[in-house]
Amino acid sequence: MSRKVTDKAVGNRPARHSRIVIVGSGFSGLGMAIRLSQQGHDDYLVLERGHDVGGTWRDNTYPGAACDVPSQLYSYSFALNPDWSRSFSKQPEIQRYIQGVADSYGVRDRHIFGCEMTGAQWNDAAARWDIQTSQGAFTADILISAVGALCEPNLPDIKGINEFQGEIFHSARWNHDADLTGKRVAVIGTGASAIQIVPNIAKQVAHLDVYQRTAPWLLPRMDRPYLAPEKLAFKYIPGVQALARAAIYAARETQVVGLAKFPPAMRILETIARAKLLAEVRDPELRRKVTPNFRIGCKRMLISNDYYPALSRDNVDVVTDGIKEITGNSIVTKDGVEREVDAIVVATGFHVTDSPVFETIAGRDGRTLAEIFDATGQQGYKGSTIHNYPNMFFLLGPNVGLGHTSMVYMIESQINYIADAVATIDKQGLRTVEVRQDVQDAFNAELQKKLVGSVWSTGGCASWYLDKHGNNTTLWPDFTFRFRSLLEKFDVAAYDTTTAAVAKAS
Repeated sequence: MSRKVTDKAVGNRPARHSRIVIVGSGFSGLGMAIRLSQQGHDDYLVLERGHDVGGTWRDNTYPGAACDVPSQLYSYSFALNPDWSRSFSKQPEIQRYIQGVADSYGVRDRHIFGCEMTGAQWNDAAARWDIQTSQGAFTADILISAVGALCEPNLPDIKGINEFQGEIFHSARWNHDADLTGKRVAVIGTGASAIQIVPNIAKQVAHLDVYQRTAPWLLPRMDRPYLAPEKLAFKYIPGVQALARAAIYAARETQVVGLAKFPPAMRILETIARAKLLAEVRDPELRRKVTPNFRIGCKRMLISNDYYPALSRDNVDVVTDGIKEITGNSIVTKDGVEREVDAIVVATGFHVTDSPVFETIAGRDGRTLAEIFDATGQQGYKGSTIHNYPNMFFLLGPNVGLGHTSMVYMIESQINYIADAVATIDKQGLRTVEVRQDVQDAFNAELQKKLVGSVWSTGGCASWYLDKHGNNTTLWPDFTFRFRSLLEKFDVAAYDTTTAAVAKAS
């Protein structure tokens, strides 16, 4: 289950050069490719390790996989989808949407699928990026990382996990050949994926153990199928869908007040969550187990209408004692209890602040992103550039994540910024651009200052939002429209630059 790359034989083929190389084709990489095409750029490539576009929505095919952001917000603003079937879309529908956008904008021919980047180094003498992949070498003047945060499965460090003799797989690598019917199954984790998986397999398995380290806060999932008149209005009446999207966006944005500005305001949502817990979990002991011990919003807020009822089934147990080890056919908890299982579903999330991808990208001074982040934590400028990495841009970089609304909004904000950066490079004849260290430091100091009073800092929890230094390097601590405004134009004055003429003269 570990990440393993096998280079394909490519003979002595010379490195293929492209002015711009995008790595990854989820929402961010695909959107960037479309924007470049719209601006008239044809000298770019998208390197995608998967077999198709879609990113996390291509990879996560577990039972019940669905989005926890309303459908109307979960699409590109330039490609609204009037055909969503329901208010919260499921994985197959989202993947079809992404595929349809790729086809309608004609960018598939700029993709190389099955091509995993295994390394990238900045070549200062040539002012370019040297890129190694599973399909040979590439070079690029500009490198754009569109590697999402939820792409590298995080496997728990549990003694004996590799010795288990039954079926075992991560939720993001679901084994559809494994028949769980009538089996004894364990789900490790109670995050966003687990709360969708558990209700969908609880009815078919003989017994299900749910291993919980921290109980999540759950809110109602306000999901329903769209009525035929609504679909017709979205499709044929100008402005209706845009208005619905704007209303949902505005409503979601009010959560920022409690999350980032005034945490006591989160008591409103916490009251709703507690009422839901009381109504849906009648057993006092089970209710005690699944009652969170931190302020709502400190960890990711989850939405579900069937998770608590699933936990209340006679064939489901919630196990809160930590796992000591895994044997060939059982899981042993720290209290000494051994529970036999036939299959284990690992739903323990992803490498976010410690992605293995960071180890493969080396900057101007030869240090990798992993080495820099290990020393200082994830720090960038506007989530889009990082000092020591000239001519490299990041989609979904440090502190771009959200806990309340659609990441597509943030992605489009970054696409605007990077597209303007490319235009600025062209217009001014720049050879290299690299964000200044003092600018990056000032930006991050202000970010961490804003985070001090947020629910993520005061809510009493530990989460994957935090890096090893205890800093929240994942989330944006303000309204998303402020992020959009901040990235409206590429601020070249914040960057050290060189021009082609100067480089040749030197």
